[in-house]
Amino acid sequence: MRLTDLLHPHLDGVTTVIDAAPHSLRLAPYLHLPDGVVLLDDDGERHMGEGEMVLVPYGPDPALYGTEADCLAVLERLRPGGRGLLLFGHPGPEPPYHRLLDSLVAHRCQVLRAAPLDYAHLHAGAVFVCLGTDELLPTHDWFGRPVPPDGFAATLRLAGEYVLADLVSRSLRARHLDLQRRAQEAEHLRDAAREERLTDRLAAAVQEKEQLAAALRAARERAGALEARVAMLEGSTSLKVGKALVSAARRPRRAAVTLPRELFGLWRGRTAHKPVPASRPAGDGSTAVAADGRLHLVHRAFSCVPRDRLVIAGVLTDRTAGDFAADAIVNRMLPHDAVLLLQRTDPDAVVVQLSACTGDGPWSLLGTGLAPDLDRKLAELLSQARALGRPAVLWRDAPGAAAPGLARLTWDAVLDAGTGVCLSRLDPAEHGRERLREVFQRDSTRVRLAELARLVGAPDPLDQRRVAVLAEPRDRHDVARLVAQVLGQRHRPAEVVVADPAGLEELTGAGVAVRTGLPTAPWTAYWTDPAGERPDTLLLDLMCAQEHSGADALGRAGAAADYTFVPELRWPLLVRSSLHTAGTPPETWCGQGYRLFAVCGKEPS
Repeated sequence: MRLTDLLHPHLDGVTTVIDAAPHSLRLAPYLHLPDGVVLLDDDGERHMGEGEMVLVPYGPDPALYGTEADCLAVLERLRPGGRGLLLFGHPGPEPPYHRLLDSLVAHRCQVLRAAPLDYAHLHAGAVFVCLGTDELLPTHDWFGRPVPPDGFAATLRLAGEYVLADLVSRSLRARHLDLQRRAQEAEHLRDAAREERLTDRLAAAVQEKEQLAAALRAARERAGALEARVAMLEGSTSLKVGKALVSAARRPRRAAVTLPRELFGLWRGRTAHKPVPASRPAGDGSTAVAADGRLHLVHRAFSCVPRDRLVIAGVLTDRTAGDFAADAIVNRMLPHDAVLLLQRTDPDAVVVQLSACTGDGPWSLLGTGLAPDLDRKLAELLSQARALGRPAVLWRDAPGAAAPGLARLTWDAVLDAGTGVCLSRLDPAEHGRERLREVFQRDSTRVRLAELARLVGAPDPLDQRRVAVLAEPRDRHDVARLVAQVLGQRHRPAEVVVADPAGLEELTGAGVAVRTGLPTAPWTAYWTDPAGERPDTLLLDLMCAQEHSGADALGRAGAAADYTFVPELRWPLLVRSSLHTAGTPPETWCGQGYRLFAVCGKEPS
């Protein structure tokens, strides 16, 4: 929930909002107060009464939120009719409200509403009012309807709801703590496994380097010995005499005159000084000096670039391999080349799909006991993967009883879920937009691969869904509308690109990056019309259509064109950021080979 959603319903009759937060915590960009409501800074002496509301932060960092004593001092200055908004900066689902509850009761303050907040430094908020009488104000039920203002009935309701809510919250707190502990343990194990894999890979690389260096030294020594022997043979008198006799045999007439002179010259020079080849300097064998004095340098190069996609070596079905290939690099292993493929591709994970072992294919009957050769090859493959530091994952998308032998093997992780649904296989006319949204968010192939990537520490495929919103707000009203539309999206953008980031601190606090210049997300959405109406499903529907079609640009092409490829977009709504930064006009996109997809929407004003 946004701060405005919690604050604005309780501004009826309020003309002044007083900010009691330290200067290090700026709350003004989060409020978006309506006209007629003035925001003032707290001077530390003002008493808040009827028509006034005070903002009171309370958190673990005194430099950012102030101290607990500062919070209690604000409550001391509250008068009947005055309202307040308590902002908790403590992480987790349980803010320490019990430290302030007694003070609220002592100052006759009734809490009207409490809700979690979706910010990085503000996690919950509670609206309260200072009562002037002994009658409680009406509260609201789960559906937001006011409860009849009967004092005794309201007291009974509060007492019963407190006991029942505590019953529910106990199990939720225990579940949360258990999940938090498991997440920390899993993260620790992943870090340890990642460090171990890096160490193993480094040791393997060092060993390979030493083996190559030894082979290179041996080859260079053999080449040097051969060169010395050739030089010795070429300088021997026997070879020279043989050459002279062969030449004389080929030209007898001329040789009759020149042969005696050549033989006499060889006899005179048989004891002459012969040059000694330069010796190779001592060292690690990385340099060598040849007989002609030239310095030869041994060089070995390799390509080292960061991986931006998940790399899988797997025992997969044809359908699964095709679906995975859209978001990952997939190398399908066969029984005869599995170990070699593992060594050559260095994947992020070795994945064995249970359906590939129970259906038709080269790994059919694996784990059933009916194909012992395949079981032995898989055991060798897993042993090699463990030696190389590559995690082995069993993707159990079918009943485990179909291949019981797989359960007896050692796996680094097991995924008990389907492989997901590829959106390109769904028909929007048949399944509807809501079904596409559900699959996109929970059951798509990309979501399943993201779970695998988190297990093995590989690049997250969901990063390809990040969207940058390109906006041009002109005044504070446009800023408030932009913030509300961005934070209200069911598929929240990763960043907002504007010329001036002033007034957009709420987006930063909610985890949305605000930047100037060029977008860094893979996709860019055009929100340059400040007055445009944008439903909360806009980006979600556009990304669903993109993942369904694989298009490079999406938008409106006409009243009748919907979920179909078109030669031209009348109004682009979502494009690849690389296409946006290229600066080419939209009417030339189709001619350059880009795929354009039409999605119906409201016409721009």
